[in-house]
Amino acid sequence: MKIYLVGGAVRDEILDYPFTEEDWVVVGATVDDMISAGYQQVGKDFPVFLHPNTKDEHALARTERKTAAGYKGFEVHASPDVTLEEDLIRRDLTINAIAKDSNGEYIDPFNGIEDIKNKILRHVSDAFSEDPVRILRIARFMARYAHLGFSVADDTMQLMKNMVSAGEVDALVPERVWQEMEKALSEKTPEKFVETLRECGALKRIIPELDCLWGVPQPEEHHPEIDTGIHTMMVLEQACKLSTDPQVRFAALVHDLGKGTTPKKDWPRHIEHESRGADIVKDVCKRMRIPNEYRDLAERTARFHLHYHRALELKPATVVKTLEQLDAFRKVERFEKFLLASEADARGRPGYEDKNFPQGDYFRQALNVSANIDVGALRSLGFENMALANKIKEKRIEAVSLLKGKSL
Repeated sequence: MKIYLVGGAVRDEILDYPFTEEDWVVVGATVDDMISAGYQQVGKDFPVFLHPNTKDEHALARTERKTAAGYKGFEVHASPDVTLEEDLIRRDLTINAIAKDSNGEYIDPFNGIEDIKNKILRHVSDAFSEDPVRILRIARFMARYAHLGFSVADDTMQLMKNMVSAGEVDALVPERVWQEMEKALSEKTPEKFVETLRECGALKRIIPELDCLWGVPQPEEHHPEIDTGIHTMMVLEQACKLSTDPQVRFAALVHDLGKGTTPKKDWPRHIEHESRGADIVKDVCKRMRIPNEYRDLAERTARFHLHYHRALELKPATVVKTLEQLDAFRKVERFEKFLLASEADARGRPGYEDKNFPQGDYFRQALNVSANIDVGALRSLGFENMALANKIKEKRIEAVSLLKGKSL
């Protein structure tokens, strides 16, 4: 039995990049050997074991054979006679097909270390095309490493395009797409995830509502970048500067989906794109089975981001109504995320990246004064039920009116 460190831990060690998980491959062992050594078997489709002490995953060396379409259509063979090189060649990228032995020596049969030095994401073999998840993984690696100068090898990008044309991407299940997308949203440059999927044609199959934004114009006086797709990527970049929260970043990514449904005859204006966009966000989240907390923030950001931009122009009654519609009094943390995503939208334009936007602070102050109404005092005056609700709203509007007067 020989045990090797493999995959991401080896890759990131060579890159001197932070990592948390370690995966191991075991050569020359059987299932009984592993269980006898105290390992706990957890793999369903192929033998994977947890180390008795560290709980790190240890997988028996295996080979895979394509038997059906999609990412689940594989027949797995794991036995003591499978070599380390046979295990490594089934992996997606050369930078992930490097092993490290117990002496600290690297085993690199596919020149992954050279590709790490040259900052190249390259497929190990043509077997790459058998698993559409690998397209998502390459896009996620671009989100993770593009800031270091990484790019996708030309022949690998062509292979990805061929896979999309062959319909392989259509076999992806929503949960798997979201799993990779959520990870990408937590990386340094998640916009590269989107751009990579768009370049190979996968974005049009996975999220056509987002892909169609490229080529849709906006009014130049408000959007010097003009193109809605370019604006969306700029907004996502700004969201990453403002927050590490993937929910904020997702909301920024999908805030303008409504512009993709504007009739061409109305371009470059996008009247009522907010409400259209909010409905599209809900549809996308339902189809992709995106968690409710992502959906709820993204839907509200799509629906109310123009209220953020116009905050200082809104009547006090409209400000209070917006706070109520955003459920800001109960969901303060989500309201703060809405403000961040909306600020990213304001900054996601050429020349606006470093400007001061007071709208967020104004909305925060409006929430603060609106939330500090003495409800007990109103009850003591005899207000109850609907009359109490109306009086609270009246007091909130009064408080925001005083705030607006001070602001002006």
